[in-house]
Amino acid sequence: MPELPEVETVKRTLNELIIGKKIERVSVHLPRIIQRPADPEVFAAMLEGHTFEGVARRGKFLRLLLDGLVLVSHLRMEGRYGVFRSDDPVEKHTHVIFHFTDGTELRYKDVRQFGTMHLFLPGEEWVNPPLNKLGLEPLDEDFTLERFRAVLAHRKGKIKSLLLSQLYVVGIGNIYADEALFAARIHPERTADSLTRPEWKRLHEAIIHVLQEAVKQGGSSIKSYVNGQGEMGMFQQQLAAYGREDEPCMRCGKRIRKITVAGRGTHYCPNCQRRKKRLAR
Repeated sequence: MPELPEVETVKRTLNELIIGKKIERVSVHLPRIIQRPADPEVFAAMLEGHTFEGVARRGKFLRLLLDGLVLVSHLRMEGRYGVFRSDDPVEKHTHVIFHFTDGTELRYKDVRQFGTMHLFLPGEEWVNPPLNKLGLEPLDEDFTLERFRAVLAHRKGKIKSLLLSQLYVVGIGNIYADEALFAARIHPERTADSLTRPEWKRLHEAIIHVLQEAVKQGGSSIKSYVNGQGEMGMFQQQLAAYGREDEPCMRCGKRIRKITVAGRGTHYCPNCQRRKKRLAR
């Protein structure tokens, strides 16, 4: 958390709030947030005088586009951005502040302190970490069933674990993996190479549908997530599996179970998502 729908919502919000704003100076209060360049003072100096021109997304990463620079930001578990007046009180755990020439500020707050920022010249971000080894973008037109199967169908790992890995498909975290597998009626511990062609089709459609619906609702506010305007997401009201341990399944009435897969709490219906022996595709 945040996952693709939440990051997409933050992207859209920041595009409304910071485009055209010119950076006067940057304050870094937690140096380890800055990963590139290694020296936070150099990071701050490089950004002075530059203007935000747009905000894009790649998986769970934000790409903040400036005139001549690209800032790649990963919110990790609890990172958040907000725009404030310069005289507004600075909240605790605010680690990076972009001071604008118009008297406003873009502030990055991160209670868990796991977020990262990398600064690149345009184009460099694609051939360097953290963006250089990411998988398919599930809301892009080229996320076809054929490409989805090509990267995963031969793998022997558990399907839930593979969906959480950003090497094959990006942006799917714990919440939306559970929701997509529930919608596709696939047990989270099934191995990828055991899925049939109809199951791959259902899963592909479920991933797209779940993510699109979550984006429409502004994401899911399970813990502390809010967008750049401080607004909560509402998709948590539609969750069918995640967080519903011991509640009745919305399809069959059986109790939702919780197990651990890839170190993450995993919710599924033992009736709708049954484990099966390997079947020929």
